[in-house]
Amino acid sequence: MQRIRLRYTKRGRLRFTSHRDFQRAFERALRRAEVPMAYSAGFTPHPKVSYANAAPTGTGSEAEYLEIALTQARDPEKLRVLLDESMPTGLDIIDAVEARTSGLADRLTASVWELRLDGVDPADAERAVAAFTAAESVEVQRRTKNGIRTFDARSAVAQLETHGPQADRPTDQPCAILRLVVRHVTPAVRPDDVLSGLRAVADLAPPVPAAVTRLAQGLFDEETGTVTDPLAPDREAAEAPTTAAAAAKAPA
Repeated sequence: MQRIRLRYTKRGRLRFTSHRDFQRAFERALRRAEVPMAYSAGFTPHPKVSYANAAPTGTGSEAEYLEIALTQARDPEKLRVLLDESMPTGLDIIDAVEARTSGLADRLTASVWELRLDGVDPADAERAVAAFTAAESVEVQRRTKNGIRTFDARSAVAQLETHGPQADRPTDQPCAILRLVVRHVTPAVRPDDVLSGLRAVADLAPPVPAAVTRLAQGLFDEETGTVTDPLAPDREAAEAPTTAAAAAKAPA
């Protein structure tokens, strides 16, 4: 059985796609592309697809991950192209590797988020960020199916910085861009929780909902403060046999 790991996006209006909607679209793409899927046992077999830490509905993403199991070996890149052609534009399959290591979910320990705050002056955003990062804890509330839950949104935030609006998205209105690195903890701290925290400590309240995009997710490096590519170990494992074979053929 071959396992393939895929990276996909949620762009544009497709950011409002729920995780269940994506699952349905992806399973249709598997059928259209005639992928030789492995199926679970039991009375209701279903394709062996493992999803990892899906982004909340309404947020864009450049870094969603899943893993599929096949009964026949396929070239990862050719499979990626076939699946991408069968998916709606915006739900794009942008990377594929053969799984040669274990623990993909264990390598998703942090996410990098971009928050676009239209109508917010960058100087006001910078003051709010300074107040948030200076605080030892920032309690926020979130409504759950079990009622209102209060938790600390500060401890999970590894980095929070302000940026000016991007040159490719000019605007004549004030606009602040926040870049946020959040550790994956329990309970999960989401970008909207951080926005609630900014409101609590500095009364920062964007006049329109923030446009939120996950730029990356992977293993958080505490020394460098970076989030690494979770598929890199699989690529390195695939290259290792080739390197070893080349070394064996080299003259002594």
